Amino acid sequence: MPHTPLIATLVAGLGLAFILGTLANRLRLSPLVGYLLAGVLIGPFTPGFVADQALARQLAELGVILLMFGIGLHFSLHDLLSVRTIAVPGAFGQMALVTSLGFIVTQAIGWPIGAGLVFGLALSVASTVVVLRALQEKRQLETDGGRIAVGWLVVEDVAMILALVLLPAFADVLGGTANRAEPENSGMLTFFEPHTISGALGLTLAKLAAFFALMAIVGRRVIPAILHYVAHTGSRELFRLAVLAIALGVAFGAAELFGVSFALGAFFAGMILAESQLSQRAAQETLPLRDAFAVLFFVSVGMLFNPMILVEQPLLVAATFLIIVVGNAAAASAIAVMFGYSLPIAVTLGLSLAQIGEFSFILAGLGVELNLLPETGRDLVLAGAILSILINPLLFAGLDRLMPRLENRAPVRTEEEGRIDITPKLTTTSLTDHAILVGYGRVGRLVAETLQNAGQPYLIVEERQVVADQLRAGGVDVISGNAAQPGLLEAANVNSAKWLISAIPNPFESGNFIEHARATNPKLEIIARAHSDAEVEYLKRLGANLIIMGEKEIARSISEHILSNINAPDTTTPSDSESRLTSE
Repeated sequence: MPHTPLIATLVAGLGLAFILGTLANRLRLSPLVGYLLAGVLIGPFTPGFVADQALARQLAELGVILLMFGIGLHFSLHDLLSVRTIAVPGAFGQMALVTSLGFIVTQAIGWPIGAGLVFGLALSVASTVVVLRALQEKRQLETDGGRIAVGWLVVEDVAMILALVLLPAFADVLGGTANRAEPENSGMLTFFEPHTISGALGLTLAKLAAFFALMAIVGRRVIPAILHYVAHTGSRELFRLAVLAIALGVAFGAAELFGVSFALGAFFAGMILAESQLSQRAAQETLPLRDAFAVLFFVSVGMLFNPMILVEQPLLVAATFLIIVVGNAAAASAIAVMFGYSLPIAVTLGLSLAQIGEFSFILAGLGVELNLLPETGRDLVLAGAILSILINPLLFAGLDRLMPRLENRAPVRTEEEGRIDITPKLTTTSLTDHAILVGYGRVGRLVAETLQNAGQPYLIVEERQVVADQLRAGGVDVISGNAAQPGLLEAANVNSAKWLISAIPNPFESGNFIEHARATNPKLEIIARAHSDAEVEYLKRLGANLIIMGEKEIARSISEHILSNINAPDTTTPSDSESRLTSE
């Protein structure tokens, strides 16, 4: 049977990404290195099999949509608005500074003004996928630095949408040719065809405003209502399908009707759903597909890279790389410090934005199409993107070692200054001999009720800001954030705690903070969840005392009920050692 391009691209991309990603992990490198190299190997610039680039990019878009939807599920409108005072001026300021650096380099080598502007702008826009993957791996997405980075990315996305609309209108003025019949992101909702720059800008702003209003007014009622209805059917398959349909449908509709990027549309859909109690379950259902298609994003980036540019233009490649990494990091960090944020937040933000990605490729391609940017410029943008993505994990590794020296080096913003104080508030709790409950989902809620009824002091660690605020309003001791983020367990006074209870469904995520808690407090009683024998063994190795496997607990309860009704007290039942495995 002849293979199809779609299947061949999936098999080659995911297969090579797995092999090279595993090898990179073995060499103590980020798996991203392997994913990018996999793309280079199946790209058109290396011998052997060549995957379909157009299909790879479309598959990668699915990863971007699902990733942004998942991030939106852990973000709230309050979080987004809380960072507007830094994200809006900061993003535009950083983009202006880096665009100027790129423009200066191109003028030094004799490129036209239009080429310099397009090239510089392409170097100033961070990759959404890379930023979010880095923050997730470092458990910093729920920190203040992570929230600022997400808000910053949203502003950059909006700015790039405007740039892509306006660039064809300015092409003749900048020395190119406005030969495009229709802007790429005009969408189906075309009330009129603007013939002036002001008309194009006005139409784009009107579409953006209409999209935001629709999501804020209609989306907040419709999206949660749909998921609640499907959840009541009791079908997990239908629920998973509903989540995917909402994520992909809103992203596609936003792009086609309002000219909004797929990423921005999916992010707002997730953020609207974050206010629902079903948000955690929705995040779990999209996780496997999200990770798989996110890998294809990096493979598709590698396929665009022509290694010969490193030989033909080494000095320009080096200058491009330095502008992307040093220029973006320095500009973003400096702006954050100017706004009164601490050095740890400023440096985390700077390193997060020290790379470029998907929007840069789109802008560079449009520049070449409009005869504004030479082919060499697009190759330089791609080379800079590859190198900056490769170096980004190393920069974060260096940040981990540097972080203790950066703490408390900068002034903290105050309410008296008329600005929102969102610096870390990990004040150590006064509770002792208490229980630390991580996660307030379906399981965590029941455990909290038991602790409350027993009069046992407890503290909840919850990632979702909306849920944390609700608990805090109800008088519950809560720390907002991820239990694995630096300093959080210390703020929960794990040294003096009696229990650590992980109620989150992902045991491998639990392992990150269980290992740290065990090293900090050897006497701590640690209880966790698992779904398989392998997960039980994993958590046991990291120091958990009691691991509950839900499926075996259900089987044990059913068996006990049956035996109690058939009067067989001597018949053996699944033992506690099978359903609950302890290390003692």
